[in-house]
Amino acid sequence: MGDMDPHIFAVAEEAYKQMARDERNQSIIVSGESGAGKTVSAKYAMRYFATVSGSANEANVEEKVLASNPIMESIGNAKTTRNDNSSRFGKYIEIGFDKRYRIIGANMRTYLLEKSRVVFQAEEERNYHIFYQLCASAKLPEFKMLRLGNANYFHYTKQGGSPVIEGIDDAKEMAHTRQACTLLGISESYQMGIFRILAGILHLGNVGFTSRDSDSCTIPPKHEPLTIFCDLMGVDYEEMCHWLCHRKLATTTETYIKPISKLQATNARDALAKHIYAKLFNWIVDHVNQALHSAVKQHSFIGVLDIYGFETFEINSFEQFCINYANEKLQQQFNMHVFKLEQEEYMKEQIPWTLIDFYDNQPCINLIESKLGILDLLDEECKMPKGTDDTWAQKLYNTHLNKCALFEKPRLSNKAFIIQHFADKVEYQCEGFLEKNKDTVFEEQIKVLKSSKFKMLPELFQDDEKSISPTSATSSGRTLLTRTPAKPTKGRPGQATKEHKKTVGHQFRNSLHLLMETLNATTPHYVRCIKPNDFKFPFTFDEKRAVQQLRACGVLETIRISAAGFPSRWTYQEFFSRYRVLMKQKDVLGDRKQTCKNVLEKLILDKDKYQFGKTKIFFRAGQVAYLEKLRADKLRAACIRIQKTIRGWLLRKKYLRMRKAAITVQRYVRGYQARCYATFLRRTKAATIIQKYWRMYVVRRRYKIRRAATIVLQSYLRGYLARNRYRKILREHKVVIIQKWVRGWLAQKHYKRSIRAIIYLQCCFRRMMAKRELKKLKIEARSVERYKKLHIGMENKIMQLQRKVDEQNKDYKCLMEKLTHLEGIYNTETEKLRSDLERLQLSEEEAKAATKRVLSLQEEIAKLRKDLEQTRSEKKSIEENADRYKQETDKLVSSLTEENTLLKQEKETLNHLIVEQAKEMTETMEKKLIEETKQLELDLNDERLRYQNLLNEFSRLEERYDDLKEEMTLMVNVPKPGHKRTDSTHSSNESEYIFSSEFAETEDIPSRTEEPSEKKVPLDMSLFLKLQKRVTELEQEKQVMQDELDRKEEQMLRSKAKEEERPQIRGAELEYESLKRQELESENKKLKNELNELRKALSEKGAPEVTAPGAPAYRVLMEQLTSVSEELDVRKEEVLILRSQLVSQKEAIQPKNTMTDSTILLEDVQKMKDKGEIAQAYIGLKETNRASAMNCHELNEDGELWLAYEGLKQANRLLESQLQSQKRSHENEAEVLRGEIQSLKEENNRQQQLLAQNLQLPPEARIEASLQHEITRLTNENLDLMEQLEKQDKTVRKLKKQLKVFAKKIGELEVGQMENISPGQIIDEPIRPVNIPRKEKDFQGMLEYKKEDEQKLVKNLILELKPRGVAVNLIPGLPAYILFMCVRHADYLNDDQKVRSLLTSTINSIKKVLKKRGDDFETVSFWLSNTCRFLHCLKQYSGEEGFMKHNTSRQNEHCLTNFDLAEYRQVLSDLAIQIYQQLVRVLESILQPMIVSGMLEHETIQGMSGVKATGLRKRTSSIADEGAYTLDSILQQLNSFHSVMCQHGMDPELIKQVVKQMFYIVGAVTLNNLLLRKDMCSWSKGMQIRYNVSQLEEWLRDKNLMNSGAKETLEPLIQAAQLLQVKKKTDEDAEAICSMCNSLTTAQIVKVLFLYTPVNEFEERVSVSFIRTIQVRLRDRKDSPQLLMDAKHTFPVTFPFNPSSLALETIQIPASLGLGFISRV
Repeated sequence: MGDMDPHIFAVAEEAYKQMARDERNQSIIVSGESGAGKTVSAKYAMRYFATVSGSANEANVEEKVLASNPIMESIGNAKTTRNDNSSRFGKYIEIGFDKRYRIIGANMRTYLLEKSRVVFQAEEERNYHIFYQLCASAKLPEFKMLRLGNANYFHYTKQGGSPVIEGIDDAKEMAHTRQACTLLGISESYQMGIFRILAGILHLGNVGFTSRDSDSCTIPPKHEPLTIFCDLMGVDYEEMCHWLCHRKLATTTETYIKPISKLQATNARDALAKHIYAKLFNWIVDHVNQALHSAVKQHSFIGVLDIYGFETFEINSFEQFCINYANEKLQQQFNMHVFKLEQEEYMKEQIPWTLIDFYDNQPCINLIESKLGILDLLDEECKMPKGTDDTWAQKLYNTHLNKCALFEKPRLSNKAFIIQHFADKVEYQCEGFLEKNKDTVFEEQIKVLKSSKFKMLPELFQDDEKSISPTSATSSGRTLLTRTPAKPTKGRPGQATKEHKKTVGHQFRNSLHLLMETLNATTPHYVRCIKPNDFKFPFTFDEKRAVQQLRACGVLETIRISAAGFPSRWTYQEFFSRYRVLMKQKDVLGDRKQTCKNVLEKLILDKDKYQFGKTKIFFRAGQVAYLEKLRADKLRAACIRIQKTIRGWLLRKKYLRMRKAAITVQRYVRGYQARCYATFLRRTKAATIIQKYWRMYVVRRRYKIRRAATIVLQSYLRGYLARNRYRKILREHKVVIIQKWVRGWLAQKHYKRSIRAIIYLQCCFRRMMAKRELKKLKIEARSVERYKKLHIGMENKIMQLQRKVDEQNKDYKCLMEKLTHLEGIYNTETEKLRSDLERLQLSEEEAKAATKRVLSLQEEIAKLRKDLEQTRSEKKSIEENADRYKQETDKLVSSLTEENTLLKQEKETLNHLIVEQAKEMTETMEKKLIEETKQLELDLNDERLRYQNLLNEFSRLEERYDDLKEEMTLMVNVPKPGHKRTDSTHSSNESEYIFSSEFAETEDIPSRTEEPSEKKVPLDMSLFLKLQKRVTELEQEKQVMQDELDRKEEQMLRSKAKEEERPQIRGAELEYESLKRQELESENKKLKNELNELRKALSEKGAPEVTAPGAPAYRVLMEQLTSVSEELDVRKEEVLILRSQLVSQKEAIQPKNTMTDSTILLEDVQKMKDKGEIAQAYIGLKETNRASAMNCHELNEDGELWLAYEGLKQANRLLESQLQSQKRSHENEAEVLRGEIQSLKEENNRQQQLLAQNLQLPPEARIEASLQHEITRLTNENLDLMEQLEKQDKTVRKLKKQLKVFAKKIGELEVGQMENISPGQIIDEPIRPVNIPRKEKDFQGMLEYKKEDEQKLVKNLILELKPRGVAVNLIPGLPAYILFMCVRHADYLNDDQKVRSLLTSTINSIKKVLKKRGDDFETVSFWLSNTCRFLHCLKQYSGEEGFMKHNTSRQNEHCLTNFDLAEYRQVLSDLAIQIYQQLVRVLESILQPMIVSGMLEHETIQGMSGVKATGLRKRTSSIADEGAYTLDSILQQLNSFHSVMCQHGMDPELIKQVVKQMFYIVGAVTLNNLLLRKDMCSWSKGMQIRYNVSQLEEWLRDKNLMNSGAKETLEPLIQAAQLLQVKKKTDEDAEAICSMCNSLTTAQIVKVLFLYTPVNEFEERVSVSFIRTIQVRLRDRKDSPQLLMDAKHTFPVTFPFNPSSLALETIQIPASLGLGFISRV
């Protein structure tokens, strides 16, 4: 729009664009003569802003801003001889905008209202529009109370003689004014109040005065206009009538009331009317500003200045003087901005230029506002007691005449002066200048109005004290209206008089200075309104008058500068962007400035037509048009080519459409034929169905008749059969009753016989048990314990007697204490009596002295009686005065109650208004609250991201600090030559050139940077001693390990010697084996007997259901059987231990060699404690027993010796095999230790060599070499440990299978033995009671460990734990559960130190693991999952109600009781954030090489890419194997990541966040490479990208992760792919692209369009004009100017609370973790 002809919208658009682009406030200054169209221009500018920007909320602020125009025009505009709608005041409207440049509110400042127009209008002029609108609407029912009539009836509206404006309907304008008031929030009651005050002003103008004499006047009684005025204003008629004809004069001592003449009364009436109107105008402006005020913070504003134009009439007074003074200031501001700045820009750009003179109106402004200027002299004359207009005129002549060229005196007048303004000469009449400058009104009249019952009227005069003069005078002219502050200022007491002394001219000058400051602080835009003629004729143009106005406002000088200078200018970047189409590829250089110079030299041959500045190119007039023509020709040729292609495409499309139509016609014809055939088939089928149903009806009818007959026959037959069956059942029932009683009698008889037999058996059994008990009691009676039990009672009696003696002693002591206490009380009482006696004696003496004093007091009483009589008389007078005062107060109270009722009414109305306002405020507050919550959520995410970035930075600095510390210790701890490194079995945290045990020592050493090797640092003695100490410790550890190796070798030699001496100890072994066999056989017999007894007891019970497998008795017996079998195993172990002890005692008597052999046997027996070995020996004995049953008679009768011999042979074989295995294991261990010693020696030598090499290197290279060596060493150790772990897992699984096989064989053998026992053996053994199994211990979900085992716990559970084995074999989060159960036990013990130590060690160990293996995704994922689970456990069992609502009752019992670990929860949360960020870095490092190849370069859809675009060189990758990655590689990696996280039991919400981050990395890296590679920006590549993205979305759908927000992170990439595929030619395409690509920035969209490269002849490049159209449409979008996405951006992570349903007491600790030192509680 700015390129079109001058238009008010173009100026407004430029101001709006500059505000948005430059972030600076703007102003539009509308100037011109009266009637030139300033008000309409300002109105259209405001309408443009309201339409373009819109409001920031739903309050329709733009409508309110526009609605202020009708109100201000009705109360501030009037008809003049030059303009039918002339603004008689100036206004400056600030339209406020928010950060998105939408209207949020406005504020209006007004200047110099012409109050004199209220009471006087010249010929062919009118009063303000509002008065005529009221008169035109007088017939409305709501206006009847105003008693209005025709405008010719009122004095204030008929003076001009032109009450009607042609083409204007005042009644309609009144409706528009009322509608605007309603829109701005002015209620109906306030509107009627405004109209009531305006009507009162009209009626006040009709008040007439009659003269009584030359110095006094009166108002006729019951004067109708005054009565109406008083009724409308709610004031007293008599008071207003009195003060309209009188005035009050105040002197220093007295106050006088003086009548005034008729002329003075008329002037006072007019002054009151003007003052009321001015106050009402001010009130309306304040309410409009309140309605337009916004609570949202204003970001910028655009001010529109609509101020009165330059005026010159036949009679020019104070108003015209102020108006022209304001126009002089505005013209000066225009000159400063246009002429000076234009020429300064030429100088700044170093363009050759000759300065052009222009008219400077500063002398005229100095004449008006400088010291001793016109305004200064006017203010001075107003301060004089007898100052007049004539004396002021003489002062002007004396001061400025013949001294200032711009000031002149008329020839025929001594009361006028002429000023040469910038527009014309103006003659001003001095008459009325002083009165208008003072602007005073009678105080008494204002007081009458303030006492009005009409509540709105006193509101107008709240701040009236500052404007009313204590002396009375008439008033005319204009008053200054400025912006009312939101809160009234509280000044000092003397401030009111100081303010009140300011004249109208002084206030106007100050407000103009403020306006100039505002305009200078903004960027101005000028609208010069030119009046075509002075007669308001349409379609009439006065050339001379127009040229005069153009010359007066400086437009001609502006045109002269433009013609002589360079009116058109472009920056180098703008010129390059605009005319890029005129350049060739070879003309485009890296330097834009040089490129533009080269192009212009080719396009424009005349070098005088343009100039190159520092930052811009300046063109003469017409050159830009020539360039535009060249550009248009170039674009036209491109359009013709586009048309050619499009027309071919359209014809092709038409042919396809015709072909499709022919196929459609064929389809419909064939369909019609098919439908006809289908109709024939349906009719045939229908006929067949009708025949079927008719035949069915006939047959069914016949069937129903036969069926009815059959049912009758059946009913009779069935009744007969039922009666016979009933008689048979009755007979059988009676027979059953007889059988029941007979069988019952027989069963009862059998039961009684069984009871007697059972009682007999019980008696026998109890007798046998009693005999056994008797024997035990007899044995106990003979023992010492028996006597002890007997004497227990005696000891108790002795203790009771001793207790009684102690109690008596205590009673005796209490009695003695009471006695001593009573003696003390007696002594104190005697002392009190003595003191009372002495006091009585003293009081007797005092009584004698008191009698003397009584006489003197009686004399004083007589005097007091006289005084009392006097006070009574005074009291009577005071009571009389009080009665009078009471009556007066009653009257005052009655008057106050009346006022109170009025105040209550006002209060109710105010409350109603407050309620309405409160509703509006609540609505606005709710909207604000919603906006604030959204903003707070954004701020929360930003704050969370900032906090997590700080955590990331902190962890990075912490790692850097640890690295620096290690470097310092490496620099300091340089070992001596010949020092050998210690054993490498230490963990990496203890042996990485620094040891953790020495950290505390090294931290105390002051850190110092190493100088180069040439400068030798003095040696620190403390450090030297510590190093020596560490060397000795390492040597001691080496010696200990050497001793351990020697000891194991000695044990191996000793075991060989034992093997050789084995044949010498056969006798002791035979005896031991025989004892063991006998004990086992006796135990076996007892158990078999118990089992047979139980079976017999069950078989004796007759009921078969008792012994059924599911019966309760059967279950109880089976439980007892299992308990017996468990007890059998325990007893076997106890018997073996006891027998071995007996053997050792027997061997102790024999010689020493036998003794040593027996101890060796005892050790072997103790090694056989394993149940599997014992069972194997037992099975071997049984098999030998069965095998040798045939040859028992050859040894002895029972065959015991032979059995013993065979059993011993089996045991010996077993022991020999064990000895051989131990021997082999010892040899293997020795070999391993020797190999380790050799490797340690080699490692030590290699380390010393490396240290010697490192000492020769500089410090940086030394650190790098040491780190590289340590990394390789750690990787080798890690691989060795992983191999060992796999071997251990295999052996554990193998041993578990063997254990299951052995348990199964033992069970089968025991069952077989039970079945082979004969019934006779059961009877021989006595009956033993059945053992009841113990109840399993109830665990509390806690783990106990010793304080010294804490490091071992952390080492096994964190430092040396491998995630892969834990994730596969154990429950997810097991380390976290174990750690929390340990914390629970420490909390249960109330051990603060233990809790703190465990949590600190855990956190530090996790950090060490992540520092060591931070590159492994499985490790980082595993510890992120366990850290989160540990954090959730601390929350779930913290005891807080918010976390306990998902727990079971059992879980709530497990809550922590003594400590609040909220601070540690925060530390764990920070640790989890750091682990998450490390996980993201690992993901990024793994995915980064795959993304570009898999997403962009690899052709997932074969043949889609086609031929490469010509002119593009083939890109090669820096990585050799990058081309191997495909989309499947990325998906496989994502599957791997997801499966690992699921195996580790990571929270689903956390998995979603990780997936979202992964997808963001993929999308950001892909989009960045797309924006940097021209060969990727084509239609086929866009199709390829969309297919790849769909595969990623399918992966999300398969994993149920569509709601994770990952898909939204790919939105910029999707839109970029769509942008490559959509049409890019027409404006509709541009609109579609702008609406589609809302996730891409403007720079990214433009970059893709610029890089778009066609790959075949059917495609074309995107035209520059289309790209410029896109830029224009996206100009208002507020987005980042950054081209590339931040691929390193990390979303803030949250850890939603996820309680665990797993019960802590059910968790089992696997043996593979090596935590045998902790126990369940």
